[in-house]
Amino acid sequence: MKVKRIVANINTKDIAAAKTFYQDVLGLDLMMDHGWIRTYGSNEEMSVQISIASQGGSETPSPELSIEVDNADAALEGMKRAGFPIEYGPVDEPWGVRRFYVRDPFGKLINILAHKQG
Repeated sequence: MKVKRIVANINTKDIAAAKTFYQDVLGLDLMMDHGWIRTYGSNEEMSVQISIASQGGSETPSPELSIEVDNADAALEGMKRAGFPIEYGPVDEPWGVRRFYVRDPFGKLINILAHKQG
């Protein structure tokens, strides 16, 4: 047996509210829409990971999702333009990532990060 996929499920009455955050700003594709559930994703190959944490690092709260992007600063500007509240950062962390925390439309704390080059 092997794990093929891990899917984060966020419960909400307003699934349409996800579009701006996950599709418009982060650029994910709408992969499935059954009316009661919408799945956003990418056809790019991604690592399957699950993290168990007592904090978010740098003594921050543990985020509910971490989303790695290729450019954290571009993601930050997109979030700001769309009006999503930034709660931490941007900051270059000592473990080699540039990141910030933002609240999605459902109040979930999201860690947006990019690995620093070099």
